[in-house]
Amino acid sequence: MNILKILTKNRQTGDLGENEAVKLLRRKGYRILERNYTASGAEIDIIARKKNTTAFIEVKARNIKNLGKIEARPASAVTPEKQRKIIKVAGYYSRRRVKDGRLRFDVIEVYLEDTENGQAVKDIKHLEGAFDLNTAYSGYRPQNN
Repeated sequence: MNILKILTKNRQTGDLGENEAVKLLRRKGYRILERNYTASGAEIDIIARKKNTTAFIEVKARNIKNLGKIEARPASAVTPEKQRKIIKVAGYYSRRRVKDGRLRFDVIEVYLEDTENGQAVKDIKHLEGAFDLNTAYSGYRPQNN
């Protein structure tokens, strides 16, 4: 199996998912501030703002034929380790660019299906407040000194 072919297919799926997520966010009244924002060795797929809330959004796209057999729902791929990375980058971004308001961490799940012309969106779900500091660091136990 050609690894470049697999990586290209995964990138196409990711790009399709992110593009659909942006469309959804705009329909819901969000202003897109950044896409694929990178800092401290990690990336946030989308940074968007609506009213006084800045949302840091991870997009996970999956083909429905694989769900339940090969993998769970898309949001389950946003592990506590991934959450901590996103929170770290969000902190860096917000210290420099967010003047006021609330910060929130969302996940957008994009469910795809195969068609004659490639993949198409079957469903999309915006999970607002999908994680926070408590869920990302739930395994962390400070030691008493």
